[in-house]
Amino acid sequence: MRANPVKRALKAGEATVGSWLSLGSITASRFMARAGFAWLTVDIEHTLVDWETATHMFASIADAGCIALARVPSNRHDHIKRVLDNGAHGIVVPMVNSREEAEAAVSACLYPPSGTRSVGGSVHALNFGGTTTEYYARANDELLIVLQCEHIKAVEDADRIFSVPGIDAIFVGPNDLAASMRSKEGRPPSGEATTEAMRHILATCRKHKVAAGLHCLSGEEARHRIEEGWQFVAIGSELKMMLNGTALELQRLGGVQKSELAKY
Repeated sequence: MRANPVKRALKAGEATVGSWLSLGSITASRFMARAGFAWLTVDIEHTLVDWETATHMFASIADAGCIALARVPSNRHDHIKRVLDNGAHGIVVPMVNSREEAEAAVSACLYPPSGTRSVGGSVHALNFGGTTTEYYARANDELLIVLQCEHIKAVEDADRIFSVPGIDAIFVGPNDLAASMRSKEGRPPSGEATTEAMRHILATCRKHKVAAGLHCLSGEEARHRIEEGWQFVAIGSELKMMLNGTALELQRLGGVQKSELAKY
């Protein structure tokens, strides 16, 4: 059965770089899986991607030799079970704000006696290049478990959350984290407050030997973050890269008004 190289790289202290898939395009996922990323996350939380489309995207990514991850809609046992049974190599769980929520997410990923995941499905074994018997025996060792830290409550309770056994990485949701730090009047947090929160997340991850991750807007930013010690690093999305490429060509053309799509 195929091993999960991203899981092994993170445990070895190495950085891995991936991207986000938000368009629900199976064809786009095939191309992105061959672009050179170590992993791709199919976003089922904030997009139109349905379960069947996600399953085909996982397969397209896996068949290209890339690692297919899924951001589930929420931290629910049935959501986690469903993406794993349909072939994801791991999960990204949003809005994990307590130790109890972290424990529930990890438990939903793992078969007994380590967790509470029920036995079923078939295509999961295909994406690992093995039989169902091999999958049931080894899945607990190969699935990548990533929990999102995207609320100031999670930052404040980081020590208890990040120390939960079974977590491979903590991934920062920068927009939601900043939103949770707004003042009562709705003012955004200061740059110093945001920087301090990020430092605390990174330091706590290091303390518990869990990979720290975050979303970056560019390769340059990703390189800078990796130098700081972040390991699980995402660069944009297929949508953002498409729009960036379009904007660049329009700029080269010259004399064209700024696109309304630049905000996405």
